[in-house]
Amino acid sequence: MASKSKQVADGSNKVKLQDSAWKRALVANAEWPDKEEFLDVIYWMRQAMGIILGLFWGLLPMKGFVGLLLFVLVNAAVIYFYVNNFQNIDEEEYGGLWEITKEGFMTSFAGFL
Repeated sequence: MASKSKQVADGSNKVKLQDSAWKRALVANAEWPDKEEFLDVIYWMRQAMGIILGLFWGLLPMKGFVGLLLFVLVNAAVIYFYVNNFQNIDEEEYGGLWEITKEGFMTSFAGFL
């Protein structure tokens, strides 16, 4: 499946602005003109990840502090690598990496439990 992209002045391919947020979420180095859309993608990605990890941890006999700690580490690591390596977002535009990392974490944790 070919994605719609355009060549910009710096030579990189950027996804067109009219594409949906979910299409841009799946394409590396997408352009995010609306900061709220990117944060919404992070939020909902975290919710899905919380439920999936909760089911997976439930199938494994993963309990107690170790299970909770592993959830926090996996959840934060996936978001960190998605933002920095896949999307190459300048985190300072969003208030720093901590703001992106904590976006939707507590509701994801509730879904995990």
